[in-house]
Amino acid sequence: MKLLLTGADGFTGRPFRTQAEAQGYEVIPLRANLLDADALRQEMQAVQPDYVVHLAGIAFVGHAHEQAFYAVNVLGTTNLLDALASLAIPPVKTLLASSANVYGNCSLSPISENQPLAPVNHYAMSKVAMEYMAQNYMSRLGLVITRPFNYTGPGQDEAFLIPKLARHFAKRASSVALGNLHVEREFNDVRSVCDAYLFLLEQGAPGEIYNVCSGRMHSLQNVISTFERIVGHGINVCVDPSFVRPNEVHQLCGNPQKLEDLMGSTGHPWRLPTLEETLSSVLYDVRATAKRMR
Repeated sequence: MKLLLTGADGFTGRPFRTQAEAQGYEVIPLRANLLDADALRQEMQAVQPDYVVHLAGIAFVGHAHEQAFYAVNVLGTTNLLDALASLAIPPVKTLLASSANVYGNCSLSPISENQPLAPVNHYAMSKVAMEYMAQNYMSRLGLVITRPFNYTGPGQDEAFLIPKLARHFAKRASSVALGNLHVEREFNDVRSVCDAYLFLLEQGAPGEIYNVCSGRMHSLQNVISTFERIVGHGINVCVDPSFVRPNEVHQLCGNPQKLEDLMGSTGHPWRLPTLEETLSSVLYDVRATAKRMR
């Protein structure tokens, strides 16, 4: 089974590839630039994939170039789907990774897939645009769309919260500068997210959208306290105004019922590591990376 994977070298792509190959897929990383429509068509004709998982995109909400969100996340995805639709035999299933940020600041919690979309930043808006654009290909490509809630794990860029905190705790720093302290998020594990993607690639219903979430929300203070307990070290947290985003989503917690019901009906076990297990794995990775760089 040939599985074409975009974003294979990214934070999610690396563990996804490992898990997919362990399940018997022949994973073929996309080499063409998503903005090069001709190269994409040529590569699709050469590969003839049975399955496609589209993880490539700009994921950091604070990315400096706002136009890039739309160029990569919308136009790039359009080019990919066009190339796949041109095949005489299209893939059995194509999974697109969207984002829970499409829900915006929602007063309801936990959030189900039926919640109206209310994006509050360019990243989220680009994902909404991608989802609506993809509706044009649903019947031809067996599309499944996922909306993952916040997740982390080893290998995530230190521009993101959890690796940044892990680096400070690994150094036993006395203080750390953060943005908005009054946020609550799910902090799920990248390994469980990859497992869910593989499951939905096989069992997800074409045309459906699935939250990939645990329904477990944590305050930022709880995350910091957990790090302090793991390391045995306290840290002073200060607010840097330059890190505070004006359109911050304050609370984001998903309803996993749709995914869990499908998993339950097929007998699929889904292990969700605890917050402490996930933070420990990030901390171990940060320490190991620092040791290699000495």
